[in-house]
Amino acid sequence: MLTKPDITDETIVTCAAESFGLRFSKATFLPIGADVNSAVYRLTTHDGARYLLKLRRGNFDEIAVRVPAYLHARGISHVMAPLATATKELWASAHGFAWVLYPFFEGKTGFEVSLSATQWIVLGATIRAVQSESLPAELLSRFPRESYSARDRTIVKRLDAELAQRSFDDSVAARFADFWMAKRDDIRTIVGRAEQLASEMEQRHAKFVLCHSDLHARNVLLRGENELVIIDWDEPILAPKERDLMFVGGGVGGIWNDRRGTDWFYKGYGPAEIDAVALAYCRYERTAADLAAYGERLFGTYGSAEDRELSLRKAMDAFSPNNVIEIAHTTYAALK
Repeated sequence: MLTKPDITDETIVTCAAESFGLRFSKATFLPIGADVNSAVYRLTTHDGARYLLKLRRGNFDEIAVRVPAYLHARGISHVMAPLATATKELWASAHGFAWVLYPFFEGKTGFEVSLSATQWIVLGATIRAVQSESLPAELLSRFPRESYSARDRTIVKRLDAELAQRSFDDSVAARFADFWMAKRDDIRTIVGRAEQLASEMEQRHAKFVLCHSDLHARNVLLRGENELVIIDWDEPILAPKERDLMFVGGGVGGIWNDRRGTDWFYKGYGPAEIDAVALAYCRYERTAADLAAYGERLFGTYGSAEDRELSLRKAMDAFSPNNVIEIAHTTYAALK
């Protein structure tokens, strides 16, 4: 979120110190990210050490912290793992949020700087390692699985049907409604093709692997020419490998669609048969999910003014040249 939660910095410092057993002296809110349910702070200790604190409200699922902790412990060092609390838990709860503490990584996201060849190769090798990992039975038993659910497509269709009968006093909602109507044919095509491909995928019995599910450039932190970590394991899932591979060459934010980067990624990932139907499905379904989330947020006037403006820009950017929707259409056309 871009706007600070209604918690004082002093409360952040005190509560974090009590929860994690560290002598924090300062909390600095970082207005980053498009998730209106998450707030990020940089915490500094009395001796100058820095940490990153993530506050997550709403339905918090412990697999969001248990999965990266498990992967890191298994030797996949490029997965950012949370730090334990004073009572050896992976998160704390206070003021309506789950509190998760991480090491502070002094770097930039993949949206801010381009990955080097070495970083692309490391990213590919890391994703292969993650997808090759077997989860312990206790964790596996509560893990979400890809079900090709129509939930997000249904939301988009409902919003589309309602727009003709609605008007909006909120300027952001009104602008998004006008934009939606201008792109209505494209939106209906996205939903229709996602439904068609979901039906095909249900018959294919694809192998499921552990996926991050949100592997875009903002969730890859970079430092120098060689270092990187993957962050924000909020919604890991067992799904076809293409659930993560769709982001490489997928154009989220208008980047990661350079052929050289894709080639370097697969040099690290290794030999792989890509299911073209699964790839097209994942790209369309992700777009439908984003439209559903942005629609409910913007038409429901949810979030601060800054967060809503950011959501509007991101929703509109998806339709830009070389961005996710154009690349999803290209992926689908290749099936023919």
